Amino acid sequence: MSGIADLSLYEILDDRFRTGRCANGDMRLERLHDDCRWAEGPLYLPAWRQLIWSDIPNDRILRWDEATGTIGTFRSPAGHSNGNTLDREGRLITCEQGGRRVTRTEPDGSRTVVADRFEGRRLNSPNDAVVRSDGSVWFSDPDFGITSDYEGHRAPAEIDGCHVYRADPATGEVRLVADGFAGPNGLVFSPDESRLYVSDTRLNQIRVFEVRPGGTLSDGKVFAEAPADGRARFDNIRFDDEGRLWVAAMEDGVHCYDPDGTLIGRLRVPEPVSNIAFGGPRNNRLFITATTSLYSLVLSVTGLPRVHRPAA
Repeated sequence: MSGIADLSLYEILDDRFRTGRCANGDMRLERLHDDCRWAEGPLYLPAWRQLIWSDIPNDRILRWDEATGTIGTFRSPAGHSNGNTLDREGRLITCEQGGRRVTRTEPDGSRTVVADRFEGRRLNSPNDAVVRSDGSVWFSDPDFGITSDYEGHRAPAEIDGCHVYRADPATGEVRLVADGFAGPNGLVFSPDESRLYVSDTRLNQIRVFEVRPGGTLSDGKVFAEAPADGRARFDNIRFDDEGRLWVAAMEDGVHCYDPDGTLIGRLRVPEPVSNIAFGGPRNNRLFITATTSLYSLVLSVTGLPRVHRPAA
């Protein structure tokens, strides 16, 4: 189903949201699909002009074709997949909550396990992943997929806590790089890859870490905390090419943060927002997964380039 959501879309909280042209795009959301149970993990595939996303409880990955507007099934069953991203060779990296693993889809369609254990113990339920320019795969591992059978398979945790990990591209070693989270969720590198940002859904904050040589992190600090009104719950996060951080904030729509951590504006969405992703031919179309639906709007800002340039 396709349609237009009739709502006042932009909420300007700071003049930088206006002067930065953040509120100059489409004036209404376009609903591209509305037949999901809980949608997450949008990823735009530029080579095919398609968007894929996860419908976790229905155990499938769906596909939307930009040229025709048609919807199809990309993969089912899908391991109760959540987050999706691409590696440096254009292969699909998927966090499979049901399988408690991170996988890579090869050109022939087969899947290779990137990570499923840490120090011999099964991971909880990988949620979101990002690939650095050195090929390493960084991913969050909350327990969302093992607390019930809704988004995975109910099971006891084998690891003490919910952490962020790095999988080495050469050895396959899985290393714990950040802890102290209650529910680590979305993660993204800064434009120059010198910092890693991680959202914590249960603590309602976003932390930022300095990336050190050798792929280790600093202790980190709080970049942003959810407003005190209690509506926002932080999920995944994405940068635009001017260093603003866009955040899926559940019942509070989509947040936009200035590089200094100030909340400067919101996008109002009629359903709780789980994830966001930039895409389209010019990378200025924002795709939004929100509960049962997939929405999009074309913005006057552009997403972070799809290939990062590491810090000198």
